[in-house]
Amino acid sequence: MMDRFATHEVENQAPPFTGINLYACDPALQEALLREGGGWAAPQLDALGARLGSAEVQELARLANAHGPTLANFDRAGRRIDEPEFHPAWHALMTLMIGAGAHSAPWSDPRPGAQVARAAQYLLFGQAENGAQCPVTMTYAAVPALRRAPELAAAWLPKILSRDYDPRPLPVAHKRGALVGMGMTEKQGGSDVRANTTRATPLGADELLEEGAAGEGAWRIVGHKWFYSVPQADAHLVLARCNEVGEGAGALSCFLVPRFLADGRRNAVRVQRLKDKLGNRSNASSEVEFCGALGWMIGEPGRGIPTILEMGSHTRLDCVLGSAGIMRAALCHALHHARGRMAFGRPLARQPLMQNVLADLALESEAATAFALRLARCFDEGEEPSQALLGRILTAAGKYWICKRGPGFGAEAMEVMGGNGYVEDGPLARLYRELPVNSIWEGSGNVMCLDLLRALGKSPREARAALAAELAPAAGLDERFADHVAALLDGLSARLNDEAGARVLAEQIVVAVQAALLLRHAPRYVGEAFLLSRILQPVGGAYGRLPAAVEVEAILARALVS
Repeated sequence: MMDRFATHEVENQAPPFTGINLYACDPALQEALLREGGGWAAPQLDALGARLGSAEVQELARLANAHGPTLANFDRAGRRIDEPEFHPAWHALMTLMIGAGAHSAPWSDPRPGAQVARAAQYLLFGQAENGAQCPVTMTYAAVPALRRAPELAAAWLPKILSRDYDPRPLPVAHKRGALVGMGMTEKQGGSDVRANTTRATPLGADELLEEGAAGEGAWRIVGHKWFYSVPQADAHLVLARCNEVGEGAGALSCFLVPRFLADGRRNAVRVQRLKDKLGNRSNASSEVEFCGALGWMIGEPGRGIPTILEMGSHTRLDCVLGSAGIMRAALCHALHHARGRMAFGRPLARQPLMQNVLADLALESEAATAFALRLARCFDEGEEPSQALLGRILTAAGKYWICKRGPGFGAEAMEVMGGNGYVEDGPLARLYRELPVNSIWEGSGNVMCLDLLRALGKSPREARAALAAELAPAAGLDERFADHVAALLDGLSARLNDEAGARVLAEQIVVAVQAALLLRHAPRYVGEAFLLSRILQPVGGAYGRLPAAVEVEAILARALVS
């Protein structure tokens, strides 16, 4: 019997974007993986893409963000525990990422293309859930720094490289796997870590007797950190000033600060509160105080910033990859919606103005993917001086430009879906909140642009040569691009001391590299569209400004293969 109070049938709503293989539907990612040397990983990535595109993983992402971490400072008896507590969905996501080796694969299996394969994997994870990427990134990035301390590395690396996610709060010797976080920023300094006041003092004879074997080689740390990533991690790399005479006195050094000491005691790291963040809400970030915590020095005394920045270069790579992954996810959801939604008598994806917007977003996403995997190859080939230098240049510039493009991209993708995109029932609102963090975290836009100037200025001739070598093959294919490249390179030396113009320079370098990659390797209609819209006219303005000559339907067919 028909319900006489029924008001309507639900129709003209696109089905959920689930049951999609996120790798198989992305030709640009597949091509970049093969081109940059990670093609051997294609079967694993195909399986991972199917898993991450499932309704089950999307639901885990929703639950982990709807039920973010809470902090239990004390147990029922009043003992201090400072324990972040997570929803089971968080642990399921972490199990998936750690089990896939997203935190360790290039270190445990350092074959050619390992960084590129891991970058493609990380980009896929970025389309599923982003909070869990933070502890994965920190753990991955800590490995090169830890290797500067062989004794510590011998104890920690087997657990860090393990693919067994083990969230239990125990000393590392009793765990199946371990995570690492970072503590740099303080209240008074922010990005200026040279203003840090946290102090480290080597243990005296009386303290060594008191601590026993747990205190051998240890320093006593007193101070605070305003942002302490992943407080549930088993250890953190921390910057503190050395309270001693001689080499390194008063200078910042890097210390490994474990959460638990070898004898089972909790280290004296007091978690004051968890940060109430705009996005990245599934992940715990915190403020802490070191009340005489024990730490062990990594690297040379007084060389804490260079030591921890070795970790930072890898976290910045992941910021680029993370933004590229979120942009790809936002594009897929928007284009899927537009294909399944009728408006004014025809599918939304067939409306000329909407096609222009979607194709513009698709160009941006493909260019970000191509750039991110090319950057990852610089890390694979870092022993070659020219690739190491190019990697430093492109890490700084890419961290600025790719991450800076993210929020506007997310807003435009959300607008494609209208009110359906703005509400929390779907993923676009969450994706939009995630996008600013990659620009802020691990060095804001201005910090990255200043780092770019330092990278270019340290050896200007070699830096120009590295950029020229990267751009020259594409310049040989198109006179218009050749003219653009010549102007960029010829004016480079005059811009090295122009701090006020550093953002424009970073943008121009990234866009030129993206154009070169697409002109050489993407279908002709993709490279031409990017050249017309990003090189021959200014990049600025809203999406949807593609010239009439652009083959928007071909771009959209490539953007999301069904």
